Amino acid sequence: MAHYLASIYGTEKDKVNCSFYFKIGACRHGDRCSRKHIKPTFSQTILLPNFYRNPARDPDCRASSAELQDHFDDFYEDVFTDMALNYGEVDRIRICDNDGEHLSGNVYVQFRYEDDAQRAVEGLNNRYYQGRPVYAELSPVTDFHEARCRQHEFDECDRRGLCNFMHLKYPSSSLKRELQRSQELYRHERRKEERRARRGREREGEDCGGSCRSSDGHN
Repeated sequence: MAHYLASIYGTEKDKVNCSFYFKIGACRHGDRCSRKHIKPTFSQTILLPNFYRNPARDPDCRASSAELQDHFDDFYEDVFTDMALNYGEVDRIRICDNDGEHLSGNVYVQFRYEDDAQRAVEGLNNRYYQGRPVYAELSPVTDFHEARCRQHEFDECDRRGLCNFMHLKYPSSSLKRELQRSQELYRHERRKEERRARRGREREGEDCGGSCRSSDGHN
């Protein structure tokens, strides 16, 4: 029985736990859902719900598609840079472009290490972005392939923005490559600094040991 329950956990066959929350870290029913939303106590992924405000959703928006992409690229760069500099190595960022309130503007940041994700949640919940308080939580999402709407990739989703799977918005390819390279260089320099600091401490320890022996009158 235990093996069977473990095998169906988070799937449509699970009558206790919400499969949508397990797959996408959100559910259109929210707290009214008849199934459980088990919030993780540790995860590599954090969620910033409704964090991205797409100007295209403003009925008065007159921006061109190029201007909208520039706006999104600026936002993506802000998020990536902040996460990488302040909290840890970023594996990927996924941003929803759905219309449904439970997914609209959701930003998922997956770190390389769980400790970095935990530190990000603790730090971000004390901050503001563009005058709005930031809310962050650990997310159960680990496999974005399972969470995204594959029909959307081919513009074949009948539900469009009201789909309950992720309709993702992507940054420019050149920006994504540039940010990844910058992060790699930054991490490389950090590791070099840490090695230099460690060698410095080791040399200080050796010098101290020699002084101590001399002061004790030993050769």
